[in-house]
Amino acid sequence: MSTSKVTYLGSLRTECKHLQSGNTYITDAPTDNHGKGEAFSPTDTVATGLANCMLTMMGIKANDLKVNLEGATATVTKTMASNPRRISKIEVVFHLPEISDQKIRKILEKTAETCPVHYSLHPDIEKKITFHWENA
Repeated sequence: MSTSKVTYLGSLRTECKHLQSGNTYITDAPTDNHGKGEAFSPTDTVATGLANCMLTMMGIKANDLKVNLEGATATVTKTMASNPRRISKIEVVFHLPEISDQKIRKILEKTAETCPVHYSLHPDIEKKITFHWENA
């Protein structure tokens, strides 16, 4: 079964539909590339997907370890390069709830770095990952 359907809506905008759930989102070209920048750009979704994937992997491991990561956030910064235009760097800064056990924190951090998106990104894309634990 296909994963998604993307429809070009005109004016450099697409609608993306997840076929299993029916959920949708739109993308817009960024303002520095002829767009309106009124939604995620396609490269924004790639960069944000890294944080989504890392938090999901951490959540799976946290459940196994019986710790709660609810409320954890990640701030994503994407840097573009030219010639060719591409993502050159993705910075992800995690803000995570207090977990006093240093060993569990390290396990969760290492788990995040094993996410499929992390492994799928081209090695030329610099990935800067920072973990901030409350009261650490």
